[in-house]
Amino acid sequence: MSRDAAGAVDPLPDKDRGYWSRVNAPWGIDPALVRPERVVEIAQRVGRLFGESGWFGLDVQGWENLPPAPVLLVSNHSGGTTVPDVWGLMIAWIRRFGTERIVHALGHDMVFSLLPVARFFGELGVLRAGRERGRHVLVDLKRDLFVCPGGDRDTWRPTSDQYKVNFAGRKGYARLALEAGVPIVPVAHVGAQHSLYIFSDGARLARALGLPRVFRAEIWPLHLSVPWGLGVGPMPHVPLPVTLRYRIGKPIPPVGTVEELDLAVRNAIQALLDEMLVERIPLRRRLRASSTRLRGVVRGRHRPHRS
Repeated sequence: MSRDAAGAVDPLPDKDRGYWSRVNAPWGIDPALVRPERVVEIAQRVGRLFGESGWFGLDVQGWENLPPAPVLLVSNHSGGTTVPDVWGLMIAWIRRFGTERIVHALGHDMVFSLLPVARFFGELGVLRAGRERGRHVLVDLKRDLFVCPGGDRDTWRPTSDQYKVNFAGRKGYARLALEAGVPIVPVAHVGAQHSLYIFSDGARLARALGLPRVFRAEIWPLHLSVPWGLGVGPMPHVPLPVTLRYRIGKPIPPVGTVEELDLAVRNAIQALLDEMLVERIPLRRRLRASSTRLRGVVRGRHRPHRS
């Protein structure tokens, strides 16, 4: 893995993607393989988990800040390997725009390590992370693109840092926006990190084990989660019923240097997170709301609560 002068990770050839390169398939490579009817179908099925009567509450504000396509949506990342934060935002997006405004997401190579899984996400428009693919989506297809630059370092950051942005120095998204000439729309998220408790991201242990080289993974977290109890490693967990909160900020024009644009985006997301921190609900009330949501799902009725 190499970095340019701005600190951006250069897109890797598939042969250099280590363990995750063993699946040789077009899924995640070609955005033309997205199937809008499949997107609607999955959104209807998975969408039952999101909303007032679902496992996850949804609270999305700031749609009025979204300019016409194409834009680069940049968000902090939360909730471990299960990524309920991404699912929640994508469900909310589809409910608002249907298939009239397709958004592609860039994902870790791990998503495409098994052929059935690769095909599933490929048909939903998820692509292997890479600046050239992102540029193709934004410039050639004129579609929106969604990225979480912090990746595993951000989604597995300790719960004590849940209101702090951690992009781990990754700035490739800023260079992409400058090259494509599209605005960046900052998105702040809180909620998914309440679905488990993370003690440490285990970055030092990951480096000691050589995981960045073999698996392109920079973490080996220690966490409390269902069903593992005390879990070690980035294992998918069953998220607790929580409300997923999103704040969409005002667009940031693609001007300045990579460093300046990256700083502006991180500051914008952090400012939104700071606002959400002020609105934070105490732990006891969050636990009570989660318990009520769980009972409501089991019984088939539910009153919305915000956690």
